[in-house]
Order: sequence, then C-alpha cells, then structure tokens
Amino acid sequence: LHGVPVGAGAHDDADLNVCHPPILLFCHMINVTVENFEAEVVAASSQVPVLVDFWAPWCGPCKVIGPVLEKVELEYEGRFKLVKIDSDQQQELAQAFGIRSIPTCVLMVGGKPVDGFMGAQSEGQIKAFLDKHVPSADVLEAQSEAEDAQALIAAGDPQAALHKLHESLTINPGNDDARYDYVKLLIENDMLDDAEAALAPALAEIPRQLRFEALGQFLDAIKFVMTDERGTWAPAQFDALIAQNKRDFDTRLAKARVLMVSGDWTGSMDELLEIIMRDKAWGNAVPRKTYVAILELLTPPKPKADPLAAGKTAGGIELAGKSVATLDPQAQLVASYRRKLSMALN
Repeated sequence: LHGVPVGAGAHDDADLNVCHPPILLFCHMINVTVENFEAEVVAASSQVPVLVDFWAPWCGPCKVIGPVLEKVELEYEGRFKLVKIDSDQQQELAQAFGIRSIPTCVLMVGGKPVDGFMGAQSEGQIKAFLDKHVPSADVLEAQSEAEDAQALIAAGDPQAALHKLHESLTINPGNDDARYDYVKLLIENDMLDDAEAALAPALAEIPRQLRFEALGQFLDAIKFVMTDERGTWAPAQFDALIAQNKRDFDTRLAKARVLMVSGDWTGSMDELLEIIMRDKAWGNAVPRKTYVAILELLTPPKPKADPLAAGKTAGGIELAGKSVATLDPQAQLVASYRRKLSMALN
C-alpha cells in the first residue's frame, strides 16, 4: 500500500486538525493489530465497508473525532464497520498505509483502500464522505430480499422467490444481480411476458451486460420454438434438409435453437459452430451471438472470494499452481467450447 487519496485537502504541521507525536496520554483499547488485521479489516471489508481510524493516545484531534465516528457508526446501523488502529503501537500497519499525520481515516472495500480523509472532520462531513461509498439502507434491504430469494429457490419455492426478487427490484431497480436472477427464474417458470418486461431495462443500457444479452438470446430461442412450425421438429427432420445443403444456415440455426430450448446445450453449440465456420457474419452474426449466450448461461457463478483461504489468492488461485475453476467439469466444458469458437473465428 502506498497511501490513499484523502478528501480534506493538504495538511502540514501547522494544521490544528492534524497532530504529530508529543506527550503520551491515556488512550482507548486498541481494536485492531497486525495479528487480527486480516480478519477484522481485509476479510470483513468483503462483506461491509470498513472505516479504519488511525489514531494515537496523545492526539487531541483524535479524541475529538473518535466519539463522532462511534456515533455515526451507531446511526448507520451496520452499513459500515468502524475499527481503530493505534499508529504508535501498530507502526507496521501505519507504514503500510502511508500514514503521515493523524487522525487519518481509510475506507476499505473488498480488501482494498478506496478513499480516506485526514484531520478531525465534523459529523456532517463524515456522513457526506461515507455516503459516497456506503450502501444506503434501501440498497441493503434489497440485497437482503435477494438473498432470501436464493434460499427460497434452494428450498424449492420459486413463487415465493419471485416475490422476494420483485420486492428487491422495486426497492432498488439498479440491483443487476437481482434482475438477472429474477428474469432467469421467470423464464424457468414459463412467465415469458414478465421475463421480457423485466429484461427490457437491462437491454436498453449501453453497453449491455453479456449476461443480460444471453438471457435475451435465450428468450428469442424460446419464442422461435413457440411460434415457428419447426419448433416441434425432431432432429432427424432438420438433418434431412441439412444433408441436402450443408450451407442451409437457416435450418441449422432453427435446429440449434430447438436444441438450446430443450437443454441440449452442446448439441446446439455444435450446430452453431457449423454455421460460424462457414460464414462468420451470416444472419447479422446471430449464430455467434447465440453461441456466446450459451457459454454465458453455462458459465458457473464465481464463488465469493475468501481472503482468509489458506494458500489462495483473493481470486481463488491456489498458490501451488492450480486454479479452482479447473476442478469444475462445467467450467472445463465452457473453456473447451470457448477454444472451439476462438479457432472458428481465427
């Protein structure tokens, strides 16, 4: 760490809001040390923003801001976590953060410093600083509803899960994870009109997120199967036409969509690959877009990083050299078909 950006302007020895070591006085109990820093700050900041208050017992401004920080933490009701580090006793940590003056507050999110300020700030200034980074109460409520929905899905109650996800999106329409889960669950329960309506705001964004583009392609395939007479064809009927003309891309795409909707993902990608190898741009590149959509839908969700996992980086890579993803058969399948697409496009 090489210091953090600060929001209170330049400070020097003459600044009354900042102090440098004079006389040692009685201080509060130390909250964080080198020994518990990983657990109390790094790991904790993956769950909730952590505000680190660097202070010292001799520092007058520290005694002013300390109670204000504690009051704000109580008012924010768990939206962030406050920890204190005695910069005299924990010099290794102070040096790691580039602390030159105290009080200095550093906000940690996802194990990394994202912002900070120096000097004794007012309660209003502290709240304004926090509100730039700390999720609002509504956002946290929406996240809670979405998490409840996941538990309901796992328990086999999709209707209750749909209700929770709808509530989550009503509270926070910008919760993309909840929107994705909601649209996906609507599709799985054959509520296609609702799925299309819920997906529309995400498809209107520029740039589009790949996962929402994938759901859009899946909906297109479902609508094709429901409205086109070929939606009920058996594979042999498609194959008979393709045998007469290997470049019958329309029939190949129709077959791929039927296979996709039936859950034969690899069969669908194999058929799409036949089109891509022969004509990459055919049909406004719909075969390629559909192929990429299937890859996205099949890609296993990334596990939540455990910063305390022994022998692993924050990205889940074992220091011994193997990636956790290589142990997942579905991830291996996706990687294999990504390579096939890359070869077909090059």
